Amino acid sequence: MKNILILGAGLSSSSLIRYLLQNAEKEQWFLTIVDQNQIEIEKKINGSKSAEAKVFNALDPDERKPEIEKADIIISMLPARFHVDVAKDCIALKKNLITPSYVSPEMKALNEEAKAAGITIMNEIGVDPGIDHMSAMRVIDEIRDAGGEMKIFESFTGGLVAPESDDNPWNYKFTWNPRNVVLAGQGGAAQFIQEGKYKYIPYNKLFRRTEIIDLEDFGRFEGYANRNSLMYRSLYGLEEIPTIYRGTLRRVGFSRAWDVFVQLGITDDSYVLEGSENMTNRDFINAFLPYNHSDSVELKLRHYAKIDLDDSLWDKLVWLGIFDGEKKIGLKNATPAQMLQKILEEKWALQPDDKDMIVMYHKFVYKLKGELKEITSEMVNIGEDQTFTSMSNTVGLPLGICVKKILNETIQTKGVLIPTSKEVYAPILKELEEYGIKFTEKQIHPPRLYNEEQTWK
Repeated sequence: MKNILILGAGLSSSSLIRYLLQNAEKEQWFLTIVDQNQIEIEKKINGSKSAEAKVFNALDPDERKPEIEKADIIISMLPARFHVDVAKDCIALKKNLITPSYVSPEMKALNEEAKAAGITIMNEIGVDPGIDHMSAMRVIDEIRDAGGEMKIFESFTGGLVAPESDDNPWNYKFTWNPRNVVLAGQGGAAQFIQEGKYKYIPYNKLFRRTEIIDLEDFGRFEGYANRNSLMYRSLYGLEEIPTIYRGTLRRVGFSRAWDVFVQLGITDDSYVLEGSENMTNRDFINAFLPYNHSDSVELKLRHYAKIDLDDSLWDKLVWLGIFDGEKKIGLKNATPAQMLQKILEEKWALQPDDKDMIVMYHKFVYKLKGELKEITSEMVNIGEDQTFTSMSNTVGLPLGICVKKILNETIQTKGVLIPTSKEVYAPILKELEEYGIKFTEKQIHPPRLYNEEQTWK
């Protein structure tokens, strides 16, 4: 019997727990699931004899370490800042660890200690990061194996609402942490390289510089740049590539409308608004507009943001109810970003029958035997319901499959890892296809907008 310890059982753990329980009898696994909410754990266990619910403080090493010692592998679904503490326990007790979070410098520094302990610490094994790494590396490795030289790599991912549930003018609903959506793009300029030239997009320009992506059967999307694309050169072994760019997908028109909020300053999370608990939506918006005793809030915003009378962007703003002068937002000592988030949560909430959607798109341009070639790789996955969302499935299934592959020793590499090696990505991507998470790859002839001198036409 192999014992699996799961620390944290939030929304994204539903599909993970279902997968592990479905395989528990065959694989001879027993799950111990830890969270502060025992009722929620028991709902996810659903009467299975292959799991137990435990409630204790997983952030307390004295409570956590005895449970780690009993386990063969640990899955940390805790907030990312706590993974390093769990990893240190796992190194001391020689236990394998898996997390869906980005590798922090502190986690990376544990690589040699993990190797010495003979354990695997697998990180970034969710959707983005995770499936993006694996699906990209599969194609990049195939190009390299054929003798090709990478010239362009572009990658986009979006957590969106499914077409059948898309019923508002923003074409968007919250499918993951709303705070992360409101704060997206902050903390420094987006960085990438294009045709060998380093490019930077400051936050105040980020949502006005987008790319258009067309996906067969699903229409048009726009992509804005992620914070730092440059780091992926070393992660993917593309140190000499002339162009690398990673971005986030939204439906066309979203970014231009969101930029109104950026320019107003209401996505700022660095200070508290005086009297925020007494502000209505209208008061909140007006607080960021120039004073004019005769003009309405609507007119001032139109002038400030240069929005024409017949502009469809205006419909998005009105639909959100930002000019409502009756209902108070009701947050005390709140930042602008927190106030905006509260407004959006009421309007962008998934309804009980809604489904979400994950969209992923990669573009590879490479040179092979003196000829330029292009491959696109696309994946669209729609959630089942409000429990087994696409977000939960695309995060939880790679985690669960990775657990199985480590326990049955298909994955044997030790140290602090991300899933960029064939040993890891090949078996996981193969099994993900059984769950409808599958990429469609196409050769594009000739490569679009590109010539032999690697310059854009």
